[in-house]
Amino acid sequence: MPVTLLIVFLLLYLNFRSIAETMIVMLSLPFALVGGLWLMLAFGFNLSVAVAVGFIALAGVAAETGVARVIYLNQALLAVIARRAAEGRVVDRDGLHCAIIEGAVERVRPKMMTVVAIMAGLLPIMWSTGTGSEIMQRIAVPMIGGMISSTLLTLVVIPAIFAIVRRIELRARASEPETSSSAARSARGARF
Repeated sequence: MPVTLLIVFLLLYLNFRSIAETMIVMLSLPFALVGGLWLMLAFGFNLSVAVAVGFIALAGVAAETGVARVIYLNQALLAVIARRAAEGRVVDRDGLHCAIIEGAVERVRPKMMTVVAIMAGLLPIMWSTGTGSEIMQRIAVPMIGGMISSTLLTLVVIPAIFAIVRRIELRARASEPETSSSAARSARGARF
């Protein structure tokens, strides 16, 4: 599992080329794993290879939805930056807030569709009684619990963390000397 998390981190960094965005997505993994752990304990399952496989699959899905969330938030922020630039204004806290709301709202339906599809596929496994059902239940339980907690995280926590990170970057840009060119500011600033 640690090797899997390291590989996920490296792939995310290669995708975003930003430690801040990579860490935002990586924060989704503990939240997803906590939900899987709670449901695993509720069912009385011990840690086994099958449960570890379920957690690895859950980590992949949680990272995927976190990546999509950050991409939508970045696209909304770029759109607000372009609109403000056309008006001759810079992005401030209000513009950042509007961009985050816009990006967060765009991702609600796809996230809910993903969660419903995964749950619809995994819930029948929980009631199965045939050959191999005990192993399949141990794979499904972490994913079901993790999808519930991951949904809450993706819809609420990631936009909040994204806002904090971008607000810090905006504050750093605002405190730069006015003599520096916009090219130098964009080279040192965040990837908007």
